[in-house]
Amino acid sequence: MANKAISMSKIRQIIKLYSQQMGKRKIGERLGMSKNTVKLYIEQFHQLKTTKEDLFKLTDYELNRLFHPPLELTSNDRVKQLYDYFPVMTTQLRRRGMTVSKLFREFKILHPEAFGETSFYYYYNLWRRKVNPAMHIEHKVGDKMYVDYAGVTLAYVDLDTGEIKNAQVFVAILGWSQYAYVEAMPSQTIEDFVAACENAILYFKGVPLAIVPDNLKSAVQKASRYEPIVNENFKAFADHYGTVILPARSRKPQDKAHVENMVKLSYQKIYTNLPEKQIVPLTEMNKQIWEHLTQLNDAQLTGKECSRTDQWLLELSSLQPLPETSYEMRKIKQVTVMKNGHVYLNEDQHYYSVPYELIGKKLKLQYSRSEVDLFLKYELVATHKRVRSPHNYTTDPAHMPAEHRYVTEWSPSFFMEKAKVIDPVVEYYISQVLAKKQHPEQAYKACMGILSFAKRVGNIRLTKACKRAHEIGYYNYKIIEDILKNNLDKYDEDVQPSHMPSHDNIRGGNYYQ
Repeated sequence: MANKAISMSKIRQIIKLYSQQMGKRKIGERLGMSKNTVKLYIEQFHQLKTTKEDLFKLTDYELNRLFHPPLELTSNDRVKQLYDYFPVMTTQLRRRGMTVSKLFREFKILHPEAFGETSFYYYYNLWRRKVNPAMHIEHKVGDKMYVDYAGVTLAYVDLDTGEIKNAQVFVAILGWSQYAYVEAMPSQTIEDFVAACENAILYFKGVPLAIVPDNLKSAVQKASRYEPIVNENFKAFADHYGTVILPARSRKPQDKAHVENMVKLSYQKIYTNLPEKQIVPLTEMNKQIWEHLTQLNDAQLTGKECSRTDQWLLELSSLQPLPETSYEMRKIKQVTVMKNGHVYLNEDQHYYSVPYELIGKKLKLQYSRSEVDLFLKYELVATHKRVRSPHNYTTDPAHMPAEHRYVTEWSPSFFMEKAKVIDPVVEYYISQVLAKKQHPEQAYKACMGILSFAKRVGNIRLTKACKRAHEIGYYNYKIIEDILKNNLDKYDEDVQPSHMPSHDNIRGGNYYQ
């Protein structure tokens, strides 16, 4: 049968023209319908085993019942075969990623003589409406955004820890245009859930009048048929964007059928296109998801001449404008500054620095998804980017005592730069001091001691001392100290007696003064 029943007058014309030996294609052209539709009605005419004259005596009501019989009146063996299969098919459709089209192909392999796809869909829709009638929900432009999580997670690599973790896939859809947003998030916590909702609103470039979530803990603190209690942070987010929260009824997926359907489409159009064995960071995974999401939104809708994107462009003007600032959900904790000048955020198991003068003080720690702020009696004393790296430290050098800060800046390049300012000879000597140690850090104190002589004896004497130490092949702090202490850096300036041979190992008379 055709998807859409035609009028009784056209059925009479099909039978009349067919009786006049007119071909199916020509009948279809004359009546403005496809050849296959004409063929289906002619086949049904033969199955009725009646004559044209007897049919024409029937009223339109009687003729309609013959060609479009109610579900319970049909006795056709092929139709009965379908009705026996539909309950089994309904059970199969509950499997993730399963479609009616795939089940039809499987049924056709088992029963080659069965109806074609068009008739299969026609009888299935008749049976479904009879067995499981559904209420049609009329969606208004700019009215609701439906949100949910897909049941299947996606593996990704955490760049901070190197661990393989499972991402929760968030799905949102506008009720009227069916324009969708999909994003993989680290978790279903209230922080990530609110961030995902915000990203969806930014993606839609406008705010709907209401958000319809499922009864997940991040959205609904206590489910109720009549007056559910919404999570305070989620409500604060809704207030910031000028929208309201309308939780769906518990165990009533029909309340959010659009997003349920979009979850299924995500499995079919996004999940199946992601590399199976390639595990990537979350940011890279979302780039791939959004590429396939764009294709899904831009694809033409079944039975329509437009896409979700086309409909969204029409709906955009009905969405409320975005606020000037984004929403940052914040949590507050009381913390004590440890002796090392850091506080501990137990949620991330991470340490953050504060000015060392606050050691032992109690501070208020306020944090969002991206930022950590610390207050002492309402005064902001430290701000850090939030880092979810357990057992590690985030330290601002300005928070450390001067002597500690100075030590943390020590490096081979640090000492080389300081030596270069004095003289290239000193720079070369310091490079040799560093090179003589198995690890550069073993020479840091020696380098610091050598460079400190510049303030005590001046750059010229230090340069000559380094030159003198190089000539005898010693590279350490002690040799420089001895040369300067014994004024051996002035050796070249002394007037040497004519009878005294010139040799590096001869200290000279000044050494003994």
